[in-house]
Amino acid sequence: MRLTSQQVRIIREKVRETLGRDARVHLFGSRVDDTARGGDIDLYIEVDQVLVNRAATASRLAAQLQMALGDQRIDVLLVDPQTPRQPIHGVAAREGVAL
Repeated sequence: MRLTSQQVRIIREKVRETLGRDARVHLFGSRVDDTARGGDIDLYIEVDQVLVNRAATASRLAAQLQMALGDQRIDVLLVDPQTPRQPIHGVAAREGVAL
């Protein structure tokens, strides 16, 4: 996994502040591969509560993470109980690394 312990700590803190302690965060994509270079930070986040505006919440969280982590491209895939399942959700859940 190509994140520093400080980056992991910041991600956990921002997710907890925005979505609560029960949110589950997984890193997926190229940053999971220790042999790869570059790539954005892809986060798959599951919550048990229905979010009023999932897209706005994901955008706000991505902006907060970008401010806290610096010049990084960050993609947030946020899933609540009403999210229509897509193939990417299965890939992220299977291949992701829990943070």
